[in-house]
Amino acid sequence: MIDPPESALTGTLGPPEVMMPARLPVPAGLGRLLVLGVVFVCAACGLVYELELVALATYLVGDSVTQASVVLSVMVFAMGIGALLAKRLRCRAAVGFGAVEAGLALVGGSSAMALYACFAWFAQSRSALVAFSLVIGVLIGAEVPLLMTLIQRVRRQDAGGAVADLFAADYVGALVGGLAFPFLLLPSLGQLTGALVTGAVNDVAGGALVLWLFRRDLSRRARWTLLVANVLVLALLATGVLLAAPFERAARRAVYGSAARVAVQTGIQEVVLTGGTGTGAGRARKGSGPPLELYLDGRLRVSGDTECRYHEALVHPAMAAGPHARVLVLGGGDGLAVREILRYRAVRSVTVVELDPGVLRLARTDPGLTRLNDHSLGDPRVHVVTADAFDWLRDRDAPGHRTAPYDVIVSDLPDPGITASTKLYSQEFYGLATRLLADRGRLVVHAGPPVARARAYWTVDATVRSVGLATDPYRMPGRPASFFGPDRSADPTPRSTGEPLTAGPTPGYWGFVLAARQRPRFGPAPDAPPPPVTREALRAARQGDLRDRIPGLPASTLMRPRYQD
Repeated sequence: MIDPPESALTGTLGPPEVMMPARLPVPAGLGRLLVLGVVFVCAACGLVYELELVALATYLVGDSVTQASVVLSVMVFAMGIGALLAKRLRCRAAVGFGAVEAGLALVGGSSAMALYACFAWFAQSRSALVAFSLVIGVLIGAEVPLLMTLIQRVRRQDAGGAVADLFAADYVGALVGGLAFPFLLLPSLGQLTGALVTGAVNDVAGGALVLWLFRRDLSRRARWTLLVANVLVLALLATGVLLAAPFERAARRAVYGSAARVAVQTGIQEVVLTGGTGTGAGRARKGSGPPLELYLDGRLRVSGDTECRYHEALVHPAMAAGPHARVLVLGGGDGLAVREILRYRAVRSVTVVELDPGVLRLARTDPGLTRLNDHSLGDPRVHVVTADAFDWLRDRDAPGHRTAPYDVIVSDLPDPGITASTKLYSQEFYGLATRLLADRGRLVVHAGPPVARARAYWTVDATVRSVGLATDPYRMPGRPASFFGPDRSADPTPRSTGEPLTAGPTPGYWGFVLAARQRPRFGPAPDAPPPPVTREALRAARQGDLRDRIPGLPASTLMRPRYQD
């Protein structure tokens, strides 16, 4: 009969040489509490690293579901690898844990800055994301076996009790880190500084535990090596904090091609304005300086050179097809769609529902943007609501909150391929919008690029039709090649309509869907301004779309989104 190992007889978690009692400067009970406290701090920092990678990847790449899946799956896989590798360090658990925490603090703390640099200068954010997820996951995975060894060396206890104590501290720490990231670190420090400060906290906690509590387990050489390593990591992270602001300005110049005139991190997104400083009213004039460009989370959403064509194509077909006294704009916080709506004399009221108050503030106060939107949000007929469009529509459908129906509903929202926008292109969303539509009312939807993301575009059409509306999809050329979609790729060369295009890099198409209870018609309204979009252009746009239609697509719903090509 083979004798069981001592660990099985005593209930410890390793061979005798690993489980030698530690020589602590404090009583064992206090030492155990300190180890659990460090577990708590390290768990909080580790979750902040994960959330920071997910958030930054979503800002830089888009499609939060994909990015979250990549980060979390790679990290969990890497944590398993780290746990296996840590088995080799258990005989020197204190030194190993100190080295792991110093490395994790440096890699995790600098990850946001490094990812932004890869995105800005090398266009390699996806590969960098996977690499950082892998390295951080390996280091986080190595923590638990080493901490388990250390806590058993402080005071031996049965394996189940040690695991329960360690994971309780770990999970509570993860809760604190998960709440601190969106409510404290991100709004007060931002992505870059928040990650660097988290790395510093991680470094101090891990270094203090090893260099003080377990210092008698370390050789003189090991103590000095860990001390120098921790001080060096802290110095690098502190340098990163000092350089964060100039680094961010340089990275913005690399991303946007010119110095960002306005850069605001709202509670919703990063808002950047460039150009648009020339004099003159209304639209940008030739020779008056670079055109205004509005970026949301690094994606060009408004270009002063081409926005007129987009907003005219979005607004005028719906306005000209029937009554338009009451208009609802979902999104459109830049005021540019409202500018086109107010060109109609019969308009009596316009309600704008915009999620981001930061965009609204810029649309009212920024000199370049107010010149471009003709101060439309200050018109007495315009009522602005800061709310999520889906929630606002649902509230309007509740008893006691119903309003008079709208003649025109304009959905001026980001492309449906962006995960955050998916619910705003769902069957449920259009069902709520239809309930606020007058009998002869029209709904017009910005449906994304019809060539680059054809399946998503025709899914929008199928989803609108699924709520009982007849649709008339159409497209307009002029979408700039620099107008990034959710995957930051430009449209391919346009086709089908053969209309003349604007100068510069070969543009693509903007896609729209016009809908009504009866088939909507294109035609001028009695009070319409000079037609910016001719009937011939609309006819050509409709014919091009009908030739390229993808039939038989199912509707997109909240529980089954279908916009990921």
